[in-house]
Order: sequence, then structure tokens, then C-alpha cells
Amino acid sequence: MSRKKWIVNNCDKEAATLIAEELNISPYAALIASARGVRSVEDAEDFFGVNEEMGADPFDFPDMYKAVKRIRTAIDEFERIAVYGDYDADGVTATALLYSYLALQGADVVYAVPNRHTEGYGLSYGAIDNISRMGAKLIITVDNGISAVEEAEYIRQLEMDLIVTDHHLPSEVIPEAVAVVDPHREDCILSFKDYAGVGVAYKLICALEGEENELTDSFLDLVAIGTVADVMPLKNENRSIVRRGTELINDSDRVGIQALLEVAGLEGKQIKSGTVAFGLAPRINAAGRIGTADRAIRLLLSEDNEEANLLAQEINDDNIVRQQTEQEILCQAVEIIEANPSWKYDRVLVISGVNWHDGVIGIVASRLVEKYGKPAIVITENDDMTAKGSGRSVDGFSLYDALCACSDVLDHFGGHTLAAGLGINTEKIDLFRQKINNYADGIDAFYPVQNVDFKINPSCVNIEMLDVIESLEPFGAGNPQPVFGLYNMILTDITPIGSGKHLRLSLRRGDITLNAVLFRMTQLDFPYIVGDVLDVAATFEANEYLGQLRLNILVKNVKLHDMDEEVLFGAMSDFDDIMSGRNTAHLSALPDRDFIALVYKFIRSKGKWRYDNEILCKRLGLGAESYAKVCVAVEALLELGTIVYDGDSNLTLPEESVKVNLNDAPVLKRINRV
Repeated sequence: MSRKKWIVNNCDKEAATLIAEELNISPYAALIASARGVRSVEDAEDFFGVNEEMGADPFDFPDMYKAVKRIRTAIDEFERIAVYGDYDADGVTATALLYSYLALQGADVVYAVPNRHTEGYGLSYGAIDNISRMGAKLIITVDNGISAVEEAEYIRQLEMDLIVTDHHLPSEVIPEAVAVVDPHREDCILSFKDYAGVGVAYKLICALEGEENELTDSFLDLVAIGTVADVMPLKNENRSIVRRGTELINDSDRVGIQALLEVAGLEGKQIKSGTVAFGLAPRINAAGRIGTADRAIRLLLSEDNEEANLLAQEINDDNIVRQQTEQEILCQAVEIIEANPSWKYDRVLVISGVNWHDGVIGIVASRLVEKYGKPAIVITENDDMTAKGSGRSVDGFSLYDALCACSDVLDHFGGHTLAAGLGINTEKIDLFRQKINNYADGIDAFYPVQNVDFKINPSCVNIEMLDVIESLEPFGAGNPQPVFGLYNMILTDITPIGSGKHLRLSLRRGDITLNAVLFRMTQLDFPYIVGDVLDVAATFEANEYLGQLRLNILVKNVKLHDMDEEVLFGAMSDFDDIMSGRNTAHLSALPDRDFIALVYKFIRSKGKWRYDNEILCKRLGLGAESYAKVCVAVEALLELGTIVYDGDSNLTLPEESVKVNLNDAPVLKRINRV
């Protein structure tokens, strides 16, 4: 896992005190809400669900009046309406929602979603032809369409009308349609715009109804799933949508959702936003990633238990295949990166492979971001010289803006700040890698971040914190599960659990000892030793065992307490600059012969070394100011063959010692040339 820069959120203690008193809530809950921008009692009432009124007037969306008028005409005159969606969970839920609503209104309605593998994202000429042959007079897009400028003209030529409902960022030209309902249009007056595609579709049916009522509320389970799945910020109206939607899922009579909960092993359990994110959403997404999304729509529309159970099991099986395929491609991607060492020092990773499954490359990109701590774009090359890519980013680097800067080498692209997709000719991939990194070199440094809501005294970690956490639900993008900082903790014990796959850490400060669990970490890979003084970022969760409720401490991140982060990340940037050739004017990173000998002798004394250079600094008794120098020393020793990597990613000595001239190391030559 990559090193993250820790940031303790700022909070307004005076505002938090007032909120706690006025709403009679825990001061801790008020502090966390304050750190997330809730600074007034009125905002706090919305945040904590005291006021459950839904948000924006749907007619404040651009073109909503036009959309409602045209749809009502189509319903009254029994014109065939085609709902055209997308293959991800947002598009699937949006399609099921609008199709169901229109069917209940007596409309002549059909739906269609593209095949991810053969048609790709959004409207296409082939899809339009198929809809035309179905006799549709009106096409309504959900979760797509904002970039379909040429396709909109083709629809007009075929004497059909188009209504676009979307939530993606528009380009300078929007489609010529009856209505384009997108909160990100420049002329949109909404103060909150971060709706999912299904959220926009929901506001459309509210506008058609003229008000929110029992009927519109019945679709909030679908809206909640799509909103969480598409990682929309759980702020403002989205909080209320997801809060009410998860309540509906817990008491749902929707046959398809119940079948999906059963195959996921979630039947009878309390469903929260996290359950949706990690239990339901991946399975719905898997239908479109591995096969066709139509099955997921049929599942959500199903009223037959037997059909729903079969579809749910099929989709669950797809999710298992998705996980296996994802892991295989991830391993290949890492091998490619390791075989091209200079790529590790690019500010944006661009990795490609032939005939990689295009349904999982976005997830693989996310895994690479986690591993290397920088934006990653994973591209699958097809046999016809075309290629499709999916990227994920880190805070501080807009992937969408970066793709805009490289648009001249791309066939098409679209997406958001932290996630985007693209099409490209395979011959231009190397040029694209160069251009996007040139763009990244021109902006301020960016790092993956570990946010900490606030530092907490170990004596305050008790069962009462569970009520604090519960009051802050629902969790998701924009309102993540609270992370507490346990600082200056002495590591007193390390115990493998779960057949050695996880660790239990004993941490002490003063006379308080806490036990915390670190998942997916073996003792071999854990870089810290008993006696180290650590800072621990942790979440708290409830654990009921034999009728007794306990608080579990789950470790999200660990770092050395005494390593100056500002100096450390500056040194990391210096070393990346040296290795990438961006700038070699870092003479402070130039180790002398004695320093390199110190590093070499330490590795020799250990026999093997597998941990990060930050830990190597610590074991050598050095501080963050020596980080770049240690990195250069290790790189020089590797370049000269004085140390090597074995098959298990350990640094070790070669079987036969070699005589070398340190001045021959390329990394030292680059710095010395300055």
C-alpha cells in the first residue's frame, strides 16, 4: 500500500459546541460534522436528519418543464417511449426506475442498455437504429447522453425526439434535443449539483408527479443503490435520499433486491450505505462487466421469486468471475510496471495490455492507485488497433482535466474528476503516456491522503463512540466513516490472526492499552516492530458476540510518529524528480561513499530487506531529511548489482559479490552532472 499524507480535518469548536447543545447530540458527533463543513444549526438539522424534507425543486433543473411536457404528451397519445440507460449500477437503477414509473402511468415503454463489450458507453448509431425499429417516437436517456451531439442529430433525422437526463460534465456543445436535463449545465441554478444519474431520473419522476409522494418514495431504494454505487458525495439531498433509501431496502418488498441480499449473505442483516457499497453495488455492476446489464435490470423489475433467485445467483456468479479476472489483470499490470522501473516515477501510470477484460480495467486502475499512490489509467488493446481505457485518480489531480489536455491524441473520453474513460488508437498509447505526464508535471504536487477527523485520547475509546458513529450515517463519498487518530502509541505486541492473513496490534499510551485489528496484512509484510512509536488511523465498529456488544478498532493506516511528513513528502518528490529526469537539481539527495556503505552494510547484516525506504531510514537512525539520500543509495546499489531483488521482493546480496565503482551508477551520474 502506498504512503499517504495524513491530514487532520479542521473543525470549528465553537460551532460544534452550539450544535451539540441545540440538537442534544454528542460533542464528538458535532465535532466531526463541523469538520465536514456543517457549521450552523440549520445545516446540522439537515445533516443529522432532523428535517427530512427533500431538497431541490425538480423544476430548477434545466429544461425540466420541456421534458415533462413532452413525456406527458407521449403518455397521453400512447407513443412508444424508449428509456436508454447504461451498464453500471447507476445506469441500471436509473433505467429500472424510469421504466417502472412510466409503465405504472400506462405508457407504452421499452428500455435498452448498451453492451459494454460490443457497443461501449452511451448512445450509438446501432442502438438508435434498433430503437427506431422498435417503433419508438421518444428516447429518454438516463445516466448518459450529454455528449451525444452527433447522435442527437441522427435521432432527429429518423424523426424521433430525444430527452437527455444525465449527470456527467457537458462539453462546450450540448446535444440538440427536446430537453437536456443535467445539473452540470452552465445555466443550472441549483446550489447542489452532485446527483447520480439515477438521482436526476428520480427528480424527473418527481416533476412528472408534481410533488413527492408515496409513489415517488417507493423508488428511493433504487436511487440509494445507484447514488452509493456511483460514489456520489453523500451531502445535501443525497444524504436524505440514501438515508431513506436504505430504510426502504431494510423493509423492501422488491423481489429482486431481496434475492440479491440472499445470495450476498446479507439477508436479515441491517442494511446501511456501506452494505450497499460493498454488497449490492459490486454484484449489480458485475452483470454489465462480465455479461450483459439487461439481467440486472430484469432482476430489479422482477415480480417472480423463482426468476429473481435465478438471476441473482447468475449475477453473483459473475461477481466471482469478476474478482478472479480483476486479480489476474492486476498481477499482469504490476509485472509490466516492475519491468519498466522508470514508469514507477511517472506522476500518472498508464498501463496497457492486449485483450484485457474491459469490464474490470477500472477496478484494476483503482487497485494500482492504492498500491502506487498516484493516478492510474489501464488500457486494453483490441486486435483492430483500437483501445479502451479506464482511469482512477487521487485528490488534487483532476483526471477529466488531464484528458482534456490530451484530447488531440484520444478518440473520445469522458467522466469525472476522480474517474474517467477513454478511447484511443493503440499506436498513440506511448504518446498519450508522455502527454498526460507532461501535463501532470506542470501542476502542483499531489499525494494520496489519509484524512483523520480528529485525534482522540485512548481513554475516550469506549462503547459510547458507537452511538456517535451511528448518528453520522449514511457514510459514503463526501461523508466517509469517521477516522480517529490514535497518536504517539507504543506498539507492544503483534499477533497473527485469521490463519496469519490479518494482525492484532496491541497499542499503549500511558496506562491505557488498546487492541486493534489490521486486515489483509501478514506479519512478514508488516514493517513495524515491538517498541516502535506509531500513529494509527482507525475506525470503530460494533461487534456483537454472545449477546455482548463490543467496540472493534479497525486499523486503516499506520505511520511512524516521529517522521516529519512535510520533509518526507518533499524528499519523496525530489527522488521521483531525479528518477524521472524532470529535475536533477537535488544535491541534498547525493549520498557520499560512507553513506552508501552504511546502507549496504545494514542490508547485508539483515540478509534480506523488504520494507519501504522510510522504514529503512528509521532502522538506520535517520530522519525524513535523509529519505531521498537513502533512496538514491539503494538505487545506486541496485544499478551496480551490489544488491538485487530476489523472487519474493526482498532486497538481498547477489550470489557472487562484484567489485564496482560507485561513480558508475547512472543515478549518481545524473545528480553529479548538476
